[in-house]
Amino acid sequence: MTDGTRSERTHDDIPSGRTAVVIGGGLAGVTAALALADAGMHVTLLEGRPRLGGLAFSFQRGDLTVDNGQHVYLRCCTAYRWFLDRIEGAALAPLQDRLDVPVLDLAKPEGRRLGRLRRDPLPVPLHLGRSLAAYPHLSLAERARVGQAALALRALDLGDPSLDAQDFGSWLAARGQSARAIEALWDLVGVATLNAVAQDASLALAAMVFKTGLLSDPGAADIGWAHVPLGELHDRLARKALDSAGVRTELRTRVTSVSTNENGTWSVQVPGETLTADTVVLAVAQREAYDLLPEGALDAPENLLEIGTAPILNVHVVYDRTVLTKPFFAALGTPVQWVFDRTHASGLREGQYLALSQSAAQGEIDAPVAVLRERYLPELERLLPGARGAGVKDFFVTRERTATFAPTPGVGRLRPGARTKAPGLYLAGAWTATGWPATMESAVRSGVNAADAALRTLGRPRPRHLFEFEEAA
Repeated sequence: MTDGTRSERTHDDIPSGRTAVVIGGGLAGVTAALALADAGMHVTLLEGRPRLGGLAFSFQRGDLTVDNGQHVYLRCCTAYRWFLDRIEGAALAPLQDRLDVPVLDLAKPEGRRLGRLRRDPLPVPLHLGRSLAAYPHLSLAERARVGQAALALRALDLGDPSLDAQDFGSWLAARGQSARAIEALWDLVGVATLNAVAQDASLALAAMVFKTGLLSDPGAADIGWAHVPLGELHDRLARKALDSAGVRTELRTRVTSVSTNENGTWSVQVPGETLTADTVVLAVAQREAYDLLPEGALDAPENLLEIGTAPILNVHVVYDRTVLTKPFFAALGTPVQWVFDRTHASGLREGQYLALSQSAAQGEIDAPVAVLRERYLPELERLLPGARGAGVKDFFVTRERTATFAPTPGVGRLRPGARTKAPGLYLAGAWTATGWPATMESAVRSGVNAADAALRTLGRPRPRHLFEFEEAA
């Protein structure tokens, strides 16, 4: 621990039912800790890394502050928006006024490559009607069939368990969606949100994404992203909020075991110290949760090991001049998926810094940097005329090999809820049964679910403001 002591920390002066330990300082753990502290619990948050933020963090590369990957959220992500408000960071990660996604297709001649996906101020589904009708990357017939598939998607019952067993690609093909339509529209959105192509994605999760993001409310898919380094939000401001809430936060502190005591409390073992608590929240990756779960806590703990993972590759390029005038764009007909301008957020003073977010990157997650440089720099020159002749001041990659859980058909039956069979022990993490794919939204919702379950069991009042986002969803 930070004080270097070796002892057993008890809370004899704190009334029974008032102490909690949260294991894991990602978005799920921070959310659970804040929620429990806001309800009057005495909370200790333990994180093995030297920072908070989990898999959405920043690091220094020379003078640059670099995000490990580009993370976005949508207006429909009401839990993550609550989180930003709770840590007083909403102004640093604003939403678009209105959905507008430039899409460049390299298969088209220069001057005719740009299409846009944007919404009008009309009710669903008319809000996307004009954009889809004019979308140049699909034929007229394909656009009509997209509308038909969207209506069929809207009619699906997200509570139907049979959806989890089907793959999204087959469902789309059965509804007349061509390979081109899947590439230029469904996967354009789906790969970025699900981290899988349609054929590898559960219909249940895909339907949830498209129904909630595109077919629930006209503004649901408006895009937001951090205009500062992620560490400013998920580490510095999160830590400030935790401190203000009275949470004891311990970094560089890895938990070695979790066990029950005869009196119904829990012991959490870390090097040099044992913490005792009434409530424990495991907010770690599924494999780490499996290792820490006491026997009998879940009926089928081996299910956690069956939840696969999927990688995301991020390519970072620093040019000596401005080559992109838009904040971001998506691409077709090229390995490049989504490109974001991170110049201002990184602190770069001269030139331009672009970040390429490459989801479902199983085929190149381990490719050498030299190979990736040879692959992506020419593609950027093809996409961006301004990059031709521009000097490349830096080129590097970040790899998240287990960035998300894999949203494969059948994964829904493997995802556990917040409650375990061990009284006082709860689970949190984007991989738990939130109904969402592995997103920042899912992580925050899981933290809320765990805190809610714990507070209900303890008979303690829930913080009213914590659950306002559910009413807005």
